[in-house]
Amino acid sequence: MIDTIILIGPICAGKSTVGKAISDRLGVPQRPMDDLRFDYYREIGFNKKKQDKILENDGYKAMYKYWKPFEAHAVKRVLEDYPDHVHDFGAGHSVYEDEHLLKEVKAVLDRYKNVFLLLPSQNEQESISILHERLKDVTANNAVYELNEHFVKHKSNKLLAKHVIYTKGRSIKDIAEEIIEVSTNDF
Repeated sequence: MIDTIILIGPICAGKSTVGKAISDRLGVPQRPMDDLRFDYYREIGFNKKKQDKILENDGYKAMYKYWKPFEAHAVKRVLEDYPDHVHDFGAGHSVYEDEHLLKEVKAVLDRYKNVFLLLPSQNEQESISILHERLKDVTANNAVYELNEHFVKHKSNKLLAKHVIYTKGRSIKDIAEEIIEVSTNDF
C-alpha cells in the first residue's frame, strides 16, 4: 500500500485533476478537501450565516480570514479519517498568515513524506500569469485573483511541501507518474 499523498497549491494548479489521475493509476481512493471541508469546519463552530454576513459586509478577503482556523482543523481531521488516500487540499488549506496556525498545520504535515506542491513554473510571475488565465474559466471575481496571487507568493506552501512539481507544458499523466515515482522511492 502506498503512503498518503497530499497535493497542495494555489487555485487552478491542477490538484484535483492530478489527484484523480494518481488515484485511478494506483487504485487508491481520492479525498478532495473541497468535498469534505464544511463538515469538518462545523465540528469547531463554523457558521454559514456568519460566513455569508462577513462576505456581504466585508468582502471575500474577510471571509477567507474567517475560514483560516477551520481550514487548519480540517487538515488534521481529513488526514486522521482517511489515511492512505490521495488528498487534494483546497488552495487555502496550505496557506496561513497566522504563525500559530501555520505551525499547527506544519506539525500535522511533517508526519507525511508525500506532500507535493503543484505550481505551473519555477518563475513566480509566470505561475501567477498561467493561473490567472486558468481562473478565467472559473470566476471573474478580482478578489479571487488577488488571493490566488497571494497563495503563490506566500511562504506557507513552500514550508509545508516536501516536493515541488512544476507542471507547465506537461501532461496530467506525466505529472501523476512523477508523483507516484517519488512517493514509492525510499528516502
